[in-house]
Amino acid sequence: MQKSQRLIQLLMRINAMQSFTARELADEFGLSVRTITRDLQELSEIGVPVYSVQGRGGGYRLLRDRVLPPIAFTENEALALFVACRSLERLEALPFGETAGTALRKFYHYMPKDVRQRIDRLENRVAVWSPRRPASSECLRTLLQAVLSRCAATIEYRSLGGTRERDIQPIGLYASDGYWYCPAYCLNNGQYRLYRADRIVSVRLNESVPCREEVWRLDLENPPDSSGEEQATFKVELTPNGVRELESDERFGPAIERREDGSGTASVRVPAANLIFYADWMWRLGEDARIAEPPEAIDYIRGKLESMKRRYGWSEGI
Repeated sequence: MQKSQRLIQLLMRINAMQSFTARELADEFGLSVRTITRDLQELSEIGVPVYSVQGRGGGYRLLRDRVLPPIAFTENEALALFVACRSLERLEALPFGETAGTALRKFYHYMPKDVRQRIDRLENRVAVWSPRRPASSECLRTLLQAVLSRCAATIEYRSLGGTRERDIQPIGLYASDGYWYCPAYCLNNGQYRLYRADRIVSVRLNESVPCREEVWRLDLENPPDSSGEEQATFKVELTPNGVRELESDERFGPAIERREDGSGTASVRVPAANLIFYADWMWRLGEDARIAEPPEAIDYIRGKLESMKRRYGWSEGI
């Protein structure tokens, strides 16, 4: 057997075993322990996540990110995956860290030359734009790991009330308008909350905190019932341009009632604790949106306007 073929077979075998000794592999392949050890070293040098376990009962193990077996893609499937991965790069941070980039480079490297040329022609010609918002890849990775390992996480969360520590049971992660969000069950106050990842100061896995089985049955398509939370009606008046800006929004878009002149209104029920978030969301629309209720949101916007007047030295009333 040629060495290249032996290395491929060895890779597939250790990927299935996860834990093994050089002697076990030597017996299986009919080779010396020295040859197997040399082969394992070569696999490690080309990126296979294999490491040695020292001491009695030691041997070799694979890290969690196992090397998957080869998958055959059609040309159109390859192009679709490449464009999808490149679109993720528009986000400031990803829960996969650098692995998305390394996967894309491997994918590109093994494409036939003519397919690579077609991919090169797509450079800066196909994209899914997303605003770049501040975010931490390390934070997102830890939250994702909590979901994958069904483990609680302890976070320091910054809000208007200050920075507080919370034990949470994450339900998932999603990105919207450049921001990453983590719906989770707060194990401190027994309520579901939506946490914005850029406001998480620090996060760590906490296996000592017991989780709730019913929370693991929830997901992004099967969200928690928020009927137990205090709700408020958030109503906004929109100009025609405001309607166009909000019609693609998942929460407000379906609630828009259009008038003949293109303007409209949108009224939705939102958690009272998130009123400031929605008020800031409308603030970005400027004169194309006017909050009609609740009074708390209106007062908040008026406070922002007064602050802007002081900052710019405006003396006339608004």
